[in-house]
This record gives sequence, C-alpha cells and structure tokens, in this order.
Amino acid sequence: MPDTRRDPRYDILFEPVRIGPKVAKNRFFQVPHCNGGGYRDPSAVAEMRRTKAEGGWGVIFTEQTEIHHSSEITPFIEQRLWDDRDIPALARMADAMKSHGALAGIQMAYSGINGPNFYTREVPLAVSPGPILTFTPDPVQARAMDREDIRDLRRWFANAFRRARAAGFDIVCLYGAHGFGILQHFLSRATNRRTDEYGGSLANRGRFIRELVEDCREAVKGELAISLRLSLHEPGPEGLSNAELRDFVAMHADLPDLWDFAQGSWHACSGTSRFSDEGAQEDLVRGMKALTPRPVVGVGRFTSPDAMVRQIREGILDLVGAARPSIADPFLPRKIEEGRIEDIRECIGCNICVSGDKTGALSRCTQNTAFMEEWRKGWHPERARPKGPTGRVLVVGAGPAGLEAALQLGRRGYQVTLAEAGRVLGGRVAAERTLPGLAAWGRVADYRTGQIAPMPNVEVYRESRLSAEDVLAMGFPQVAVATGARWRADTVARFHLSPVPQEGIPVFTPDDLMAGQGPEGGSVILYDDDHFYMGSVLAELLVARGCRVDFVTPSAMVAEWSDNTLEQGLIQARLLERGVTLHLSHAPVAFGPGGARLACTYTGRERDLSGEAVVMVTSRLPASPLWDELRARRAEWAAVGIAAVRAIGDAEAPGPIAWATYAGRRYAEEMDAGPAGDALPFRREIAELL
Repeated sequence: MPDTRRDPRYDILFEPVRIGPKVAKNRFFQVPHCNGGGYRDPSAVAEMRRTKAEGGWGVIFTEQTEIHHSSEITPFIEQRLWDDRDIPALARMADAMKSHGALAGIQMAYSGINGPNFYTREVPLAVSPGPILTFTPDPVQARAMDREDIRDLRRWFANAFRRARAAGFDIVCLYGAHGFGILQHFLSRATNRRTDEYGGSLANRGRFIRELVEDCREAVKGELAISLRLSLHEPGPEGLSNAELRDFVAMHADLPDLWDFAQGSWHACSGTSRFSDEGAQEDLVRGMKALTPRPVVGVGRFTSPDAMVRQIREGILDLVGAARPSIADPFLPRKIEEGRIEDIRECIGCNICVSGDKTGALSRCTQNTAFMEEWRKGWHPERARPKGPTGRVLVVGAGPAGLEAALQLGRRGYQVTLAEAGRVLGGRVAAERTLPGLAAWGRVADYRTGQIAPMPNVEVYRESRLSAEDVLAMGFPQVAVATGARWRADTVARFHLSPVPQEGIPVFTPDDLMAGQGPEGGSVILYDDDHFYMGSVLAELLVARGCRVDFVTPSAMVAEWSDNTLEQGLIQARLLERGVTLHLSHAPVAFGPGGARLACTYTGRERDLSGEAVVMVTSRLPASPLWDELRARRAEWAAVGIAAVRAIGDAEAPGPIAWATYAGRRYAEEMDAGPAGDALPFRREIAELL
C-alpha cells in the first residue's frame, strides 16, 4: 500500500500519465543519462536502474544506445543494440527497471556526424558530408547518405525497435538532442545542406523523422510508446532555433506519443550549479504543451518538489524529467511520497557524474556514494548492512569523508563519536561553499549533518581538536582520521615537481583566500597547475575584491580538467568577461619583488610579468600530523584497545569532494569485513571467449 504521509500539495506528482499504449504510474521520469558503464558493465548498470525502480520512478530510461555498428562513439562507453546478441543484457536491464512498476525506456541513437567509428572502422554516414563533430577535433570525416543509405537507416532503426520489444522495453526514445542524434542533424540547417526532398524547408528537413516514426511504429505494431527527444534551441545562426522547433512541433503534433525536450547542447542542458539554476530551461519549454495533445517532459536539475508541482500546475510540463537528481537520490519520488522531504539527497550540480562518461570510467556521484557500486560492491543508497562485532568507532574530522563515514557507520548501528576541531561541520565544503557559484556544494555537508543529528548512536563534538595522546587515551577500537588537506604555498604540482624561487613577494593559497585573507585590490598573479575549478573560482573572487588578475597556467586552456564536467568553455568565457588576463602555456621560473619570471612551456622563451602578490593553486598536502604520530606509536595501540587506525579521504590522498565522500562510505562499509587479502574489492564482468 502507498504511504499516506505525503503532503497533499504533491498529490499531482503521483497521478498516472498515459504515454501512447503505456501508462506511467506517476510523473517522475528518469530521462536517459550516461553512467560510464554501458555495454562494458551491464550488470552494474542494470542494478543501478533497479535501485531507481525501487525508489519510485514512474519511467526509467537507459543511456544512449547505438543501434548499428556503422555509427559508434568510442571512446565513450554507451549501450549497444547492434544485433540479437545484445538483447540479453538489455533484457536484464528492462526487467530491473520494471521490477517495481516503472515503465522501461530505451534511448536509441544514430550519431551520424558525431560518430567517428574508432572501434568499428566503418566510414561514418551523415546527413551532409563534413568533419566529425565531437568534443575533440577527430581527424575523421563523414560521407553524405544517399537515398539508399537513408532507406537502410530506416530499416536499421526498425530492427532495433523489434529488438527493444524482444528485450521487454515499453518506450523507445528517438534521440535528436544535444547535437548528438541524426534526427537533429536532419532538422538543423547547420548540419543539413541537402538539396533533395530531405533538405531545404522545415517540412523537408523533418521528413526523415516522420518516416522513421511511422516505420518504427509499424515494426512493433504499435505495442511500444515512442518519444522524440529534441533540443529546445541549438546555438549558432543556422542552428535549430526555439521558434523553428515550435513550428516543427505544431506541424507534427500527434507524431510521437511523447515530446521530450532538452536544452540546446549537452553543456547547456547539463549545466553545473555554478552556471545554471534549477529549472533553467523553463522559458524555452513554456508553451510547448499548447502545440500538441501529447504529454511533454523536460529537465532542469529538479530537486525541489515545489518547483516540480509549479511546472505541472502551470502547464509547462506533464512529466518531471531528471537525470542528475535521480543519480544523487534514486529514492527522490519515494521520499516525497512518504513525506520525507528533509531526507532528499539533493544534487549539487557538480557534474562529477558526467566526468565518468567523459573519461571512459564508471561514473560516481558526490552525494550518492552508492552510485554504480550497487552491483559491484553491494552498496545501497538507503539500506545499511548490519553492524559487525566492533562496538565503538572514533572519526576525527567532520569534512566530507568524516561526515559520510559517521553517517554510514551510524546507519549500520555502530556507536560513533565524531570529533571536529572547528565549530562548523563540513571541512573543505564549509569553506568552498562561500566561493562564487559554489553555494549548492554546501548540500554535501547539510544533508549529512541533517541525517546525523537525530541519530542517538552518533555523538558530534565540535571545537574538539584531538592529539595522538588524546586518541590513545580514549581507547576506541577503530579510529578514522579524516583531517583533510591543505593547499601548498609553492609551485609543486604537475608541471613543477620541485619549488621555484619565490622571495620578496606575498604568497597566498586557496586556504588563505577562503579564510578571508589575501589581496584586496592591486595586481595579483594567480598560478594554476590544478586545472579544475579552484583557480578560476578564486580569480572571480579576486576580481570581486577589486584586484587585477593575471591567470597563469601551463595548460593551453583554463581549467583544462573541467572539460570533463562540461564547464571549460563557460569558465574561460567568464574569466575573459571579468577582465582576467590569461597567460596560457606558461609557467613561472621564479617569483620575486614586483612579479614573476614566466617561461613558455613549449619553447622555454622567458618574459617578465608584474604583480604585487601571488596566489598559488597547485596541489595539496594531507593534513595528517595526527595520523603520522599515531602511526609512529603503533606499538601502543593494542595496550589501549585500538585495533586499527586509518586515514581516509583527503587525509590519505587529496582529491575531488566525490573522492572524499566515497572514501568515507568505503570505510564504513568495510568495517568488520575482515582482511581482503589479494582479492578484488569489487565484482567485475569478464568477456566470454568465443
């Protein structure tokens, strides 16, 4: 029986919605999203989706699924439905999706001019010829499809539909958004230069989509629902504009069973919280429902049920689409259903999940430490395993790792003491949330402190800096040292492996600036050899303080690694707009009174740069004197009842916040697990030899 504790304001979210021949049990719609697993890790991906089914989603989709070997996007690891041998793995996923009453959806894609075919070595086929348009300038070009190729493509899609039906899916999404799908390539004048019946007017450019939907509906005898996922706006003067999309929808109002709208490029649709607010696509999607009798779904990093309800009641959307919020909290619908709004684990919009897809690795989530570990390690986002024989655990440090360790240990039933040296819980998150654009990151601390607060078996002590002597005297059997890390004040990082001279000029670190110290006005040289977000955020902070900022980096671009979180272009544009002077492909040779001596990282040619102060954003050192001293006194542990002491998170090895929360979860999960020896700490799938 459904829980009756939900707020009546949210009843509308739990109304069923008809989608062609299928009915979704509620309005919670997990739109297709990548996860870094795809065809390589089918069991891990299936179990991740099963968890969402348990969490109450009405519709659950796969990620992008390649329908034919002539269009694939290696090195990205997505689903494949190339032939019948792909059906069993996808059938397992469909079963998992439907295990709690959700509709199972599969997103079908033919990448066209976005598919370099590095794995299959097939010549790419596109609407019009041209270089492959991917995230890197791949040295590959596609040839234009002729009419026979288009007929083949329609047949390939129909075959994929029949396979999807055999696998047990309920809905097929035809992908034409984010610039990735061939449907968008036909619609957009930017990629459609044809002069035949498939090019020119909007009616002609939409011809392939009409034919495709009709073919596929016939292939499965109308048994599956069909959705069209299209971009709300394509950048550029020749891109598919929002106005033109509205014309297309009006012309084909009854064509699909569902209209699924996504904002422009992937970068815009999955904008980070630093650059995009919740519901950022509202203006672009408003009014679409008036053009069609079919239901409409859209996204917007929705985490607030009030925002969801408003969009439904105002007639903007019929279903609330979510990718990243469904990753951060697979149980978001169920928590709203059960009146547990305060238990929602809100997405912080950091896009660490996206970085898994971009790097060809399994995705992870800063907030949901169980994401993609449901099958590999048996972790669950809500249920905890029973405790082992250990009674009490001391966690020193209440940053991301310490908070997550305390929370998960508490859920397992251990008696936990959490000691924090300062007054504010959150560690690095408490400091970074005050920086420009990073306020949402504070949810990492807010969620965990809120969950810990009512736990009778977790005691939190603030302003409790502990020495090794203190820890030894307390006699906890298990001790976790989660004391974080501090930024270096020299150049040692990736480019310089040893410090360069720096005398006669004030030098500051990110820790200094986050503590309110550092330059107020004047000229500042910021040296960034970290290559993620911190350097650019501090540049913004310095500009807000009235400083003139020279941004120096050995990389050929600002914040190079942030390309993996879809932010690099936005970051570089913002710094230029703020008046920051960029010195790319340069590194300091020395700092001294009045500035720095720089050298080109390619030619070694040197030049001077004037500045009154320096901010180093290089690398971090574990803040681990406690851990070092406890290790030095290991011989005393047994006598005072200590079985083990471990450094976790940044105190062991600094990394992004998601690495710290994962470390806290792993520490808690492995408590009393016994020695692993040489065994793998996770499950993996091995390819069958033919």
